[in-house]
Amino acid sequence: MGVEPLLTFRPYHHPMALRPALLDLESEAIYVLRESAAQFDRVAILFSGGKDSIVVASLAQRAFAPASPPFSLLHIDTGHNFPETLDFRDAFAARTGYELVVRRVEDSIAAGRAQEEPGPFPSRNALQSVTLMDAIHELRLDAVIGGARRDEERARAKERFFSHRDAHGRWEPRGQRPEVWRMLNGHKRHGEHFRVFPLNNWTEADVWEYIHWRGLDVPGLYFAHERPVVERGSAVVAITPFVHIGEDEAKVVRRVRFRTVGDATCTGAILSEAATVQDILAEVRSFSRSERSTRLDDLRSEAAMEDRKRQGYF
Repeated sequence: MGVEPLLTFRPYHHPMALRPALLDLESEAIYVLRESAAQFDRVAILFSGGKDSIVVASLAQRAFAPASPPFSLLHIDTGHNFPETLDFRDAFAARTGYELVVRRVEDSIAAGRAQEEPGPFPSRNALQSVTLMDAIHELRLDAVIGGARRDEERARAKERFFSHRDAHGRWEPRGQRPEVWRMLNGHKRHGEHFRVFPLNNWTEADVWEYIHWRGLDVPGLYFAHERPVVERGSAVVAITPFVHIGEDEAKVVRRVRFRTVGDATCTGAILSEAATVQDILAEVRSFSRSERSTRLDDLRSEAAMEDRKRQGYF
């Protein structure tokens, strides 16, 4: 699953060194990535073009330099992504030399493997589980690496670095392996696989500080810009061809940015003037709620994320 071209990475973006705690997080993530390569045969990085997957892919470059990482990039495309994110995804893969594998929810729907949600505000976010599991079986992956973090949501706070999944992709919190003294256990039965989370101990602020110090590029959606939106209670939803506008809803132009850049039908924006990474970092440090609070699908119920994870979600 590796690639031939030598991947390059940038030196420190800032003349000062990273603070010790962030250097420790970087070292920990690199250790987890190297253990993934050592314990599993076929591994892919789940890559959406979002900030967390960008950091993971960049860490993998450092983990295996001067060789190429023994991983490909796997994107599960809902078909409802922001165009800016897809453009960034393709440019990132072309620039770094990673092999990019894309599997589409649209194909799962056409094959009868998944079904569109009913109702006025449907989302394909949960349908990604079907497409992901099909891709894992097709590509014979025994591990997929994601950028999820424990601070995002309470279901994700239960994750290990090596998160076991059964043959149906299901996650059971009580069945996870202990990781005492960072001893990672990748033992699995035939048909089972692992989700690997190198950023488990990172926070949103850590991610942005790392992006700043390493000088990593991210999609422009993360920075403040004006765009037409519709306001649904506390949620601010960008107007895209995939978003249904109700008769009692009005389009307005607001200066916004996104804390996450997932499926456009369920990814809410926030009102913001943050135009640089430093501005974002200062803004993030003032927040009292996780970025998942802007995801409309997570607001459907208190256990929405945990229910999806039990069905094979990331």
